[in-house]
Amino acid sequence: MTDENQDNPQPEQAEGTAAEQQVQLRIEKVFLKDASFESPNSPEVFTKQWQPNLSVDINTRSAALPDDRHEVVLTITVRANVEEDYLGFLVEVQQAGIFFVKNADPAQLSQIAGIACPTTLFPYARESLDNLVVKGGFPAIQLAQVNFEALYVQAMQERQQQQQEAASAPTTH
Repeated sequence: MTDENQDNPQPEQAEGTAAEQQVQLRIEKVFLKDASFESPNSPEVFTKQWQPNLSVDINTRSAALPDDRHEVVLTITVRANVEEDYLGFLVEVQQAGIFFVKNADPAQLSQIAGIACPTTLFPYARESLDNLVVKGGFPAIQLAQVNFEALYVQAMQERQQQQQEAASAPTTH
């Protein structure tokens, strides 16, 4: 029996090594980086029938910080037009977080910053956005859940297509 134990690593040692190499993700801080609300046509907008056409724009960006930390910023902008060119309100929220990410290769880090982190930040951003709209005197808006994985895949496909088009474009001298 002793010979078998010497040839095989102890299960605890093997698990410890695997755990050290496993990707680690930890939320360190969630914060509101920036918020703005504009209602340039108030108080007149409140005299119109409120059936707005909402447009929603969602963007993310990330930046590396020291010690395996990354700042991820989720920006959501909502425009509410009552009529074609009549702006009811414009609201923008930048919800940010500091995330500790260790043992991730560049592709994994890109996915974490593009999918997991924005998914974590979204409920906070949605709440901040809704609060600003209500405090501006408008009915609450409840944004539907966003599939950040699908958005990430779409962005990667678009980037790949742009790179292919740029590579095949003729160069002029």
